[in-house]
Amino acid sequence: MMLEPFQYWLGSGAGALVGFVLGLVGGGGSILAVPLMVYLVGVTNPHVAIGTSALAVAANALANLVPHARKGNVIWRCGGMYAFAGAIGAFAGSTIGKAVDGQKLLLLFALLMLVVGAIMLKNRNDIGDPGASCHRENAPKVMAYGGATGLFSGFFGIGGGFLIVPGLIAATHMPMVNAVGSSLVAVAAFGLSTSFNYALSGLVDWWLAGAFIGGGIIGGWLGAIASTRLSSKKGALNTLFALLIFVVAAYMIYRGIGEL
Repeated sequence: MMLEPFQYWLGSGAGALVGFVLGLVGGGGSILAVPLMVYLVGVTNPHVAIGTSALAVAANALANLVPHARKGNVIWRCGGMYAFAGAIGAFAGSTIGKAVDGQKLLLLFALLMLVVGAIMLKNRNDIGDPGASCHRENAPKVMAYGGATGLFSGFFGIGGGFLIVPGLIAATHMPMVNAVGSSLVAVAAFGLSTSFNYALSGLVDWWLAGAFIGGGIIGGWLGAIASTRLSSKKGALNTLFALLIFVVAAYMIYRGIGEL
């Protein structure tokens, strides 16, 4: 698929926005990436938008992981366990997702977003346990959440941060800022697994992914700074996370119903 030069510039700008959101709340990157690629950049094939955004969000997650790790926001064992189980689920989910109509995938995705947003808004004042960790006792729970999240992530072609963050909190009761940082390990693993599966079917635009990644690195650096500052305000990140989901979901439902 060939795009016009200005579309790659749009892709870079969209990547900066996605990277900022990913660095800020650890999720929402691919929530924004897919609709931006379809409705702003002008990618006409939803499956190409999904495959390309999965690769771009995975790369941006790895870049955004660095500033979060330096600030001590990443609980590595939890992120690694979650990512391992989820990457397997993501490959299985993406195999199923490629066989489903692209527009229906976007609409189903938006409905799922509304449910997760409501859960995050309900629990916005829960500060979590600063000493949370992953160990032998809670490993099955963490792995189960990771596998289930990965399955959904792969099916909808997303990095899955908006599912991973609440999943990590539910499995370990860690604070939001640690869930944001740790989620990036899993976001990268899920995205790479999904994009690899889509690339096997020729559904990745590599040049657009490069433009998206370039903008995302800059946006992610700014988002990580904002995330650390907002973490001191009780419920601020959770509320912002939920509101972001509601806005994008409403737009996707509006466009999705009109195109069915």
